[in-house]
Amino acid sequence: MRLIILISLLLLSAQSVAAVYRWVDENGKVHYSDEQKNNAEAVELNENTQNNMTINTPTKINVTPTTEASINYTISITSPQEEATVRDNNGAFTVSVSVSPQLPRGVLMTLLVDGVITAPAQVSNIFQLTGINRGEHSLVVNAVTQSGKVLASSSPRKIFLHQASVFGPAKSLNN
Repeated sequence: MRLIILISLLLLSAQSVAAVYRWVDENGKVHYSDEQKNNAEAVELNENTQNNMTINTPTKINVTPTTEASINYTISITSPQEEATVRDNNGAFTVSVSVSPQLPRGVLMTLLVDGVITAPAQVSNIFQLTGINRGEHSLVVNAVTQSGKVLASSSPRKIFLHQASVFGPAKSLNN
C-alpha cells in the first residue's frame, strides 16, 4: 500500500512541472500560456529568469521615542495668584498661563474650573472667563493633543471670587 502511494506521489510531482507555451495569433500578437495551443512552441525557462526573493530580517530594532513623550512640558498659572481674591459682580476674570518649552503645533490648552472644562480648547495662553459664581474655585490648565492625550498639567491654583450682595449693605436693627 505504501508503495502505491509513493509511486502516485512521484507521478503527480512529475506532472506538476508546468511548461510555458508561446504562440502568435493572426493579428501578430504574442501570447504565453501554460496550455498548449495549435502552432504553439514550448519555451524553455532558464534558472536565472525565475524570481527569487530573499528577505533580510533585522537583528535589532531601534525604537525612537516620540517627541511628545520625550519632552517634559511645564505649565504654570501666572495670574491670578494663589489664594487671590477676585472681585467682580459678573464673575469675570482672566487666567494667564506660562508654558515651557513652546507646545508643538496641534496641541491645545484647556482650562478646568473645579474640575470642569469651562473654556473651549485654545492655542492662546490667556483665558477670559465670565459667569463664574462666587466662592472658592480651583483652576487647572492642561496641554492636550487632538487625540485627547494630556501632555502636561499645571498645579491647581485656588482663588476666591467675591461678588457684591444683591440685597445691598446690611442695615442695623437699631435704625
